[in-house]
Amino acid sequence: MGDIVLTTPVIRRLKQQLEGEVEIHYLTKKAFVPLLEHSPYIHRIHAMDKTVQENIPDLLEIPFDYIIDLHQNIRSRVVKRKLEKLTFTFKKLNFEKWLLVNFGINRMPDVHVVDRYLDTIAAFGTEDDGKGLDYFLPENINLPSELPSRFIAFAIGGAHIGKRMDAAKLIDIIQQLSLPVVLLGGKEDVGIADEIKVALPNVIQWAGALNIHQSALVTKQAHVVVAGDTGLMHIASAFGKNIVSLWGCTSPQLGMYPYRAGVDSVIVEPHGRKKRPCSKLGNKCKYGKNNRCIQAIENSEVISLIEKLSAR
Repeated sequence: MGDIVLTTPVIRRLKQQLEGEVEIHYLTKKAFVPLLEHSPYIHRIHAMDKTVQENIPDLLEIPFDYIIDLHQNIRSRVVKRKLEKLTFTFKKLNFEKWLLVNFGINRMPDVHVVDRYLDTIAAFGTEDDGKGLDYFLPENINLPSELPSRFIAFAIGGAHIGKRMDAAKLIDIIQQLSLPVVLLGGKEDVGIADEIKVALPNVIQWAGALNIHQSALVTKQAHVVVAGDTGLMHIASAFGKNIVSLWGCTSPQLGMYPYRAGVDSVIVEPHGRKKRPCSKLGNKCKYGKNNRCIQAIENSEVISLIEKLSAR
């Protein structure tokens, strides 16, 4: 989810800055279509269901001029081979990531992945527009109930366990915050969220109850957003929110920290964990599954930073 949102500056700059009529098509998995369906810059979204081969006949019927490959994987190679158009391909730096994760050798450029995406289209001559990520909400989104005027949106989920705090740690942090808290996450986070709700009845428990646009609206309306290295962190960045981002087994050194988020945003990492990053995706921890890096973040530090932003 986050990877899709991170490509939005490329779409915007191509659509707004190239001369003449520009028609942009976007190929992605069916599950990610809602993230892009309201973009004014995309002419058509092509949704993959089971395999990209299903999309090839339709794509061959369209007289594309260029292919911009921001994924550089097997599926995108299939598309490039079949369509045979001039292609601009993102440099994924998998070897550099491997060196950092496995040997602690950092040869990653000190450049956000968004700016590396934009380097992929350098030949088109677009310029920095000073804007960040895009997320376009549909009109008339309804939430289950009215929200407080000032609240903290706490995204408790994450695709991998190295990005998620356990219920006990979250309870200890949340119970010491002065503003109301809204819990956000997917259906897989409902168990932990319900455990927090039992311990802290005043928490608004919406994990698993909202679709992606509703969750995005909650982050947009929040005074502060707290999130791990997740898609909701990037969506909050798109709205320019002040974010307290929590980093466990992954690391900002991999280049996917909040992009042009609120100016007071802060990054929180565990102290003394010199082996980090443990993995590229957060699915492994070098310190063991019962001693995960995300759990080693100091609660007091997180609480202090959230409270400072809450008071502004």
